[in-house]
Amino acid sequence: MGSQGAITWLDKLEEQINVDVDWMDPEYIKSMPIVPHDQTSNQLWVDIQLGHESNRHLFLETAKELKNEGWLAIYTRMVSLHQFLVPYDGRLTSNPQAVLMCKKNINSIRGRVLLQTLPSNAYKTQETLDHARLYDREFAKAGIGRDRYCIKIPSTGPALNAAKILSSEGIPTLGTALFSLPQAIACSQAGMLYISPYYNGRPGEGVPKPVHVYKDIGPTPERLKKLATIDPLAAAEWDGNLARTDVDYLADGGAALQKAIEADPVTTTRLSDALKLFIGGEKSSQGKIEEVLKQI
Repeated sequence: MGSQGAITWLDKLEEQINVDVDWMDPEYIKSMPIVPHDQTSNQLWVDIQLGHESNRHLFLETAKELKNEGWLAIYTRMVSLHQFLVPYDGRLTSNPQAVLMCKKNINSIRGRVLLQTLPSNAYKTQETLDHARLYDREFAKAGIGRDRYCIKIPSTGPALNAAKILSSEGIPTLGTALFSLPQAIACSQAGMLYISPYYNGRPGEGVPKPVHVYKDIGPTPERLKKLATIDPLAAAEWDGNLARTDVDYLADGGAALQKAIEADPVTTTRLSDALKLFIGGEKSSQGKIEEVLKQI
């Protein structure tokens, strides 16, 4: 579904690929010139929305209802409700899962909302499994089908073993924190619906690009020709062979996947950095919830 007025670059992009939105703010999503397909999120975006004044009433009501079930139950309910609830009009009803939200995102997108399990449990199979199932139960309570959401799972051996079980139960999953081919193969072996591979970072908008190099390109100097045959991101010990699809990366708790990750310094570093970043958002949200619990 494109713009009603002038054609934008997002409209042109939408002609070639599905455009998603990587943000949770309902007003921003509604302001987009196109209707995005999926809406993704992570612990950082959740933490921002958790502290937003427009969600304060929902936050307090959810904390009161689930105060004896711990911070994670409140967190999961909040994230789930933020996607699917009808606008809050100031009146409470007997069904707290059908009200209390200022805006709903589900009517502003065409596809699924993508919600992430706790990154602090990225190396714990059972805990990852439990959190994903908790999301699934919350959506079921709200009458939301599995065709409108997907659970993001970190691409580690233990977490992807949880994803394999979830796939067998019909719960859709996505492999995130994915930086290598072995991780992608492991996600396929887990039966995941999507993967979100990370590519090299790029400068932000407005940062000058070295276009002159490409406009006036000359012959490659002899001293640099060898570099064209080398992958600068590959580990020094890499034998040049790509990951094989006949390796069971999920066996023994993901031992082969862990070995492949450890053999790739770029994947090791970027996976660690991603998990640290998301865990920071998780801990911030936990602190907000625990502070609210002290007040009720």
